[in-house]
Amino acid sequence: MRSSPAATGSSTGASLLRALRSSTTLLPAGKVAGTGRRLHSVDSRVAQVKEVNLTDQVHIQAGDGSLDLDRIEATLGMDGVNVSKLRASLGVTAFDPGFANTAGTVSSITHIDGGAGSLHHRGYSIEDLTEHCSFLEIAYLLYFGDLPNSTQLAEWTESIRLHTLLSEEMKRFFDAFPRAAHPMAILSSATSAISTFYEEFHDPTDPEAVEQSARRLIAKMPTIAAWAYKKSIGQPYVYPRNDLGYVENFLHMMFGLPVEESKVDPVIARALNALLILHADHGQNCSTATVRFVGSSRANMFGSVAAGMNALWGPLHGGANQAVIEMLQAIHDDPDATIESTIANAKDKDHPFRLMGFGHRVYKNYDPRARILEQHAHDVLERQGLNDPLLDIARKLEAAAREDDYFVERNLYPNVDFYSGLIFRALGFPMRMFTVLFAIGRLPGWIANWKEMAEDPVSRISRPRQIYVGETPRDFVPLADR
Repeated sequence: MRSSPAATGSSTGASLLRALRSSTTLLPAGKVAGTGRRLHSVDSRVAQVKEVNLTDQVHIQAGDGSLDLDRIEATLGMDGVNVSKLRASLGVTAFDPGFANTAGTVSSITHIDGGAGSLHHRGYSIEDLTEHCSFLEIAYLLYFGDLPNSTQLAEWTESIRLHTLLSEEMKRFFDAFPRAAHPMAILSSATSAISTFYEEFHDPTDPEAVEQSARRLIAKMPTIAAWAYKKSIGQPYVYPRNDLGYVENFLHMMFGLPVEESKVDPVIARALNALLILHADHGQNCSTATVRFVGSSRANMFGSVAAGMNALWGPLHGGANQAVIEMLQAIHDDPDATIESTIANAKDKDHPFRLMGFGHRVYKNYDPRARILEQHAHDVLERQGLNDPLLDIARKLEAAAREDDYFVERNLYPNVDFYSGLIFRALGFPMRMFTVLFAIGRLPGWIANWKEMAEDPVSRISRPRQIYVGETPRDFVPLADR
């Protein structure tokens, strides 16, 4: 018989687990006088402790055991239920593959309303931020909690310009990679490598060191990305220019040459600025959760961000926009493919075709970022004098899907990946750079989440549990007897 951890009362953990599987009930207990507690977390905007009310309770019953779970009130969206005492009190753990129903933190950075199809950073809508702000303004907002005034923005921008250069020693680092190396491998490796130049700034409890690390990462990431690209095509590295804006400087280093002065089209720069803003943060996604997870061990910001980059590299996370381009190209190249047949194949569960760029883990409505990108895709192609047949296919697919009950009933709408790859492609970026661009955009969100985690006094090292389903204890058999 399997041994199990002891549980509260006369029931064992095993019996409670069986009870949880078959008869566990969660009962709202209403507001219980004198039983509410308060959870302390740090408000990263002012680095002061704020209190989150734990008012209503939920009652969990499992066999002979029971536990009152405090309800954590959200300012927007779903409330939470604090299960932190579940294992200690009942001898069982919550089972939630993929953590779709689990909140590992409270956060004041980004709110997503999947039902309404809205996205807000620090209370500001993504539509307003994309329309009126530069990417560095968004980075400031996510880090400090408020939009900067003109003086603050000038200081922030100048401090980032001063740190765009990489050490000359880093050239040898880039040269050590094979020419065929994926740019994401170089990006994450270089992010870890540059931390060795600033080891005196690794203390997560030193606010000045943390802020300086943030500035350096934001400043140097476009340089690292551009040099990774130059390495892959065998061209010389191009140094940053302090007279250019953040986005313009990146385009200069990507597509310029040392022998000539590069000129950046403002329409192109504006589109890339919007793309970066639209990727700046998106709650506790796989890569952001990874940054927090790694940072919880007190790993420095550089190492934590590098870990997030490797999570983003996965095709189910950061590689989806490339999959959209490949799908659209395959439809274009197939002489027998039509919009109608493509939609029919997407609805056929037995057909190998999968419609990429539709649906989202959180959004059950139109992804607000996709609406913005569709217009930018049109503007960029018009400016470039291009007539990309893939954009035409994308628009027809979207129109057909939005009129089809199958997609409407399942809330399958275009997401940010559906149009972002088309814009990256129109701007001249090869597909292997798509995830790198995603990483540059997501960097401020990673940093803000790392900072919020590091400042939270109730934050602990992340250590999920498991439900063991392997062999029960058995006798060891010597090698000669096996």
